[in-house]
Amino acid sequence: FCNSKAKLNTEMAEPVVVPARSKHTATIIFLHGLGDTGHGWSSVFADEIRHDHIKYICPHAPTRAVTLNFGMQMPAWYDLYGLTPDAEEDEEGIDESTMILHSMIDAEIESGIPSERIMVGGFSMGGALALYAGLIYDKPLAGIIGLSSFLVQRKKLPGNHTANKGVQIFMGHGGQDFLVPLSFGQMTEAYIKTFNPNICMKVYPRMAHSSCSEELVDAKEFIAQRLPPI
Repeated sequence: FCNSKAKLNTEMAEPVVVPARSKHTATIIFLHGLGDTGHGWSSVFADEIRHDHIKYICPHAPTRAVTLNFGMQMPAWYDLYGLTPDAEEDEEGIDESTMILHSMIDAEIESGIPSERIMVGGFSMGGALALYAGLIYDKPLAGIIGLSSFLVQRKKLPGNHTANKGVQIFMGHGGQDFLVPLSFGQMTEAYIKTFNPNICMKVYPRMAHSSCSEELVDAKEFIAQRLPPI
């Protein structure tokens, strides 16, 4: 990444890990949203979506200048130019962070966890990256979770998602989300459904650009179905 014009801070901090409390037989890698850190979601997994046999990995995004926020330096998986379906996308940054996520999945597989027992997910831009990187990963995954999210690099997907063409996907979105509008999430669902019917999207009418207890219950149930104890 040394020659990247995105000026990625390659000294990424170690991810926050919520270890399995019993024998580790599954892993979830979950990506936070813009300006957050892995600590924000690790506490959710430690306290509210805990499954004893699952290890949760919550990495920290590199710090970079974000165009949408007037060039401010903040944790971001890629640069954001806008939050509309037709906005220009930071292909280089998306590709770099996709490589980071894929390498984390690879490391779990090398440690003995089969790809079918690994799930990726994320919130907002983290969910966007998880959807894209999960769909194009070259080994079958247990599932993908996208919360308050959308899809990036749509034009790169056709023909580039064979191993996970039918992967199970859970999306959750707030009806009062004015940062990533519900319509953006619904467009993502409709697009994915053109090649993958295995997507469930739930709308939480009173939720803004955040999560709620009802959504976390639904996410926990999705995880339980896709990653049961073995």
